[in-house]
Amino acid sequence: MNAIAGKSLSRGHRGFTLLELVMVLVIIGVILSMVGPRVFNSLSRATGEQAKIKVEQIGSALELYKLDTGRYPTTQEGLGALLAAPAGLANWNGPYIRDPKALKDPWSRDFVYRSPGDKGGYDLISLGADGKEGGEGENKDVRN
Repeated sequence: MNAIAGKSLSRGHRGFTLLELVMVLVIIGVILSMVGPRVFNSLSRATGEQAKIKVEQIGSALELYKLDTGRYPTTQEGLGALLAAPAGLANWNGPYIRDPKALKDPWSRDFVYRSPGDKGGYDLISLGADGKEGGEGENKDVRN
């Protein structure tokens, strides 16, 4: 008999067999294969929602900029005009966005900004996970 910390162990209480450990790993693998895709779909959907929220926040800052200056930043000035006053611009009361990181989409790329826009005063676009125009799912563009 083995004695550990003053207690004796019988032969039936030595631990798990290799077969038992393999079975547990197989069961965990099956569970992860069923749950994993749902988790990843939720994460990609959440990133797209985060892009929409950022587009709305930057849009609000652009509206404040326009109220103060009478116009949206030009394409050449870009979204940087929300952080620092463009040269020779009167009535700029910014910064309209304090953190330069707020001007990056959830995939850490710059938003595409054009003014005037195709359907309004400006276009503000995140090109999705793939960084290319168009796409489906998490690669879908997010526009104002």
